Parts: sequence; structure tokens; C-alpha cells
Amino acid sequence: MSSSERQGSPARCALDRRGALRALALLAAAPAIGACSGGFQPLYGSLGHGPSVEAKLAQVEIGTIPGRVGQRIRNELIFQHTGGGTPPPPLYRLDVTVREMVTSTLVARDGNSTGQIYQIDAAFQLISLKDKRVVLQGTSHGRAGFERFTSIFSNVQANHEAQDRVARTVAADLKARLAAYLSTAA
Repeated sequence: MSSSERQGSPARCALDRRGALRALALLAAAPAIGACSGGFQPLYGSLGHGPSVEAKLAQVEIGTIPGRVGQRIRNELIFQHTGGGTPPPPLYRLDVTVREMVTSTLVARDGNSTGQIYQIDAAFQLISLKDKRVVLQGTSHGRAGFERFTSIFSNVQANHEAQDRVARTVAADLKARLAAYLSTAA
């Protein structure tokens, strides 16, 4: 081993110095970064002032959503918001309308489909009951694929399972969007 290899090349020493300088700069900036975090708060936790997001979610009345999948979405939302308990008096109402689509995939030469995709587009409005004003609106989407079989019962069951998966996905998305809004609402 040569003496330059033992002591390190000049390029390697420069890289080590730059890495050390970066680490030192990061350590020096850490208190300032920590001071900036005062504006952040946990979404589902509480900092001790005002009601938690979970308490605010429990005050959202979920309107009737027509159809089997609509009822599944509504049930998921009610359970996610209240945990199955009795809700407090509502401050908001959530109205949801769903549009369902089924798309055939994997079409064989004889024209029969061996797979399908079930999709929901759910438009929603969060309405303040105090002044009947829409405070949040948007659209949530969910998709789930399922296989087609020769048995009619199997097809119906596969379709229902895909609908249930999509309903859970849309309900979780709606809960997250409502929680994000309600965490900043007064």
C-alpha cells in the first residue's frame, strides 16, 4: 500500500470535509427546524385545546346514499366517525351521490369477458347546518377488479366483494378528506 493510499487522496479528503460540513450545518439548523414545527399538529391527536378531529367527525351527519353500495359507504362512514356509538348533535351534513360503472376486461375471442372492473365515482358535499352553506365538496373514486366465472352465483359473489372493497376505499378517502378539513375548521 502506498503512502498516499494510507493517508487518503486529496479528492477523498475533500469529500469527507464536505460531508462533515453538511452534518455540522444540519446540526446547527436542527433547533430552528424544531421551532418551525409549532404550526403542525397531529391529525387525529389533540394538543389539549379544542375538540379533537375524531369528536368533530362524530358531529357529521351522513345523509342517505341510494343503492347497495351507497348503503355500504354510509355504514362505513358512520362506523368510522362514531365507532358504532351514539353520535352527538350534528354540526355538518355529508351528502354523497354515487355513479357506478362496470368495465369488461380480458375479452376472449368468443366475446366473453373473463374479468371486469367495478368503479365508483362519489361526489360529496359537506354542508354546515348552522348556515346551510357548502363548506367542502369534491369527488372520490374507487376501483376493484374481479373475475367472471361460469357459475352465476360466483359472478354475483365476486361482484359484491368488489363493491364492498370499493365502498371501504371510498369511505376511507372521504373520512381522510373530512378529517383534513375539520382539523382546520373552527
